[in-house]
Amino acid sequence: MTRTAGLTRTERVADTDIRFRRRGSGETALVFVHGFLDDQYVWDGVIDALTLTAFEYVQLDLAGSGDRTAAGGPFDLTRFAHDVGAVVAALDKPFILVGQSMGTLVAELVAVNHSSRTLGLVLLSPVPSAGAGLSAEAAEPFRALGGDADGQRAVRRQLSVALPEAELDRLVVTGARIPASVVRDLVACWNDGDARGQAPSAYQGPVLVGRGAADTFVTDGLVKAHVLPRFRSPESFTVQGVGHWAHVEAPAEVATRIEAFVTGLPVPAAADRAAQVPGRGWREAFAGKTDAAFAAAFAEHIVLEASVLAVPVQGRDRVKATMSAASRIYESLRFVRETTEGPRTYLEWEATAFGGREIFGVTVLTKDDTDRIAHVAIHHRPLQAALRFSTELGERLAGTVDPGHFHQAR
Repeated sequence: MTRTAGLTRTERVADTDIRFRRRGSGETALVFVHGFLDDQYVWDGVIDALTLTAFEYVQLDLAGSGDRTAAGGPFDLTRFAHDVGAVVAALDKPFILVGQSMGTLVAELVAVNHSSRTLGLVLLSPVPSAGAGLSAEAAEPFRALGGDADGQRAVRRQLSVALPEAELDRLVVTGARIPASVVRDLVACWNDGDARGQAPSAYQGPVLVGRGAADTFVTDGLVKAHVLPRFRSPESFTVQGVGHWAHVEAPAEVATRIEAFVTGLPVPAAADRAAQVPGRGWREAFAGKTDAAFAAAFAEHIVLEASVLAVPVQGRDRVKATMSAASRIYESLRFVRETTEGPRTYLEWEATAFGGREIFGVTVLTKDDTDRIAHVAIHHRPLQAALRFSTELGERLAGTVDPGHFHQAR
């Protein structure tokens, strides 16, 4: 049984050139990140072999590769992690990241930046996060591969064992389309790595590491010395008779390994997911407009700062009462953009109040170590609307929150 019958649709992250493909409609996503000189379609064989009906499958091209060869720079790990992060933010659901080769460095950064929603991390043929560390002389043949179809074919043949001829041809065409300057930047990504890769990974969740037994680039010794020790209790596997592109050389076996890993992961219940995903919990609380709806996502000692407050409101009970009252002032509220970086989630919104008057703003949610919202900063504009909002909020909270927190109309 495969999922090939699932509906595939392409979506775009708002206001960007980032497009991603979605197959299935499960409440948890498997997000696939391709490697050096590859594209999103390199994962098709694995996805076709997966039978996880409770999961959605998501693929995208990194900037400069695949269908994004016309994208502008920079072409570095920070940019790639930001782009994949934008996709997982748009999905708005828990996810598991699956990366291969250079894509494993990107996947780990995304897992760190979006830890509250990352249920697991699958690293296939992983380059050490600190980089492969080739000398300038050893790295130069890779840097020179831009536009060199014959050279790319030779490298793929050298590092694989069972790469199907038709897929080899397709990958060579795909890789040869990448501009030469981008190829050199991509080599810097996986060869220089990320400085944080010298230390244990900041991602402490479940990790599965796999490689092809005949991979002469990502060797067993390399994985044992520089990849596995960085994670807490990682699982690992080896696929016999394949090389660096195990997901293309033996897609069914790789799919089986991924299935066994992800089906053993605990998937949070809906109520827990709202608390673990600050943006979702915040939006759902505004939809509910009750004290209880906000309390589910808040830490006990939460602090609320806002441009409509003279001084911050502190403590779960007072903050939830304040936010519940504020949500009922709005006649309409629409969240138009969201991004997450580490413990902070940024929500841009548009609203109306006081008979259709427009109010715009940005909310910054900061999580604590338990994934609860510990700090909220809300910025309103324009000024006159913010002042009226503050006065109205103070009147609605009279007897509950000290009036010194609010603007007093004269």
